Amino acid sequence: MAETAETQVKSGKQAARAERRAAKLAKQIGAFAKAHGGAEGQLAYIGQMGTRIVLVGEDGDWGDLVAPSYAVAENATRKAGITMHESFDGDFAAKVRTGPYEWTRMAGIQVGGPSNRA
Repeated sequence: MAETAETQVKSGKQAARAERRAAKLAKQIGAFAKAHGGAEGQLAYIGQMGTRIVLVGEDGDWGDLVAPSYAVAENATRKAGITMHESFDGDFAAKVRTGPYEWTRMAGIQVGGPSNRA
């Protein structure tokens, strides 16, 4: 019986920690949305590391956050009240505006960006 009570205490602490993390992420999502005229998002499971919350602002700027679990990510986006997409394609992907930094970091070498050689 003592094991059950101890398990419940641990479970309660984990739930409280997850709730605090979701609230913090929701605040960050809200700040991003405010700075970019609104935002939409998509969740991408990245294995044991957690879940990536990809955000695209109405102005085309984008960013991401990482939640420790899919459940925390879902809770955070629900709290933030943003529109969520099942996948990152079509009209949603077309909203992303990339600049020189992204081209240099993602595929610059392959498509004519600066070389990584010194």
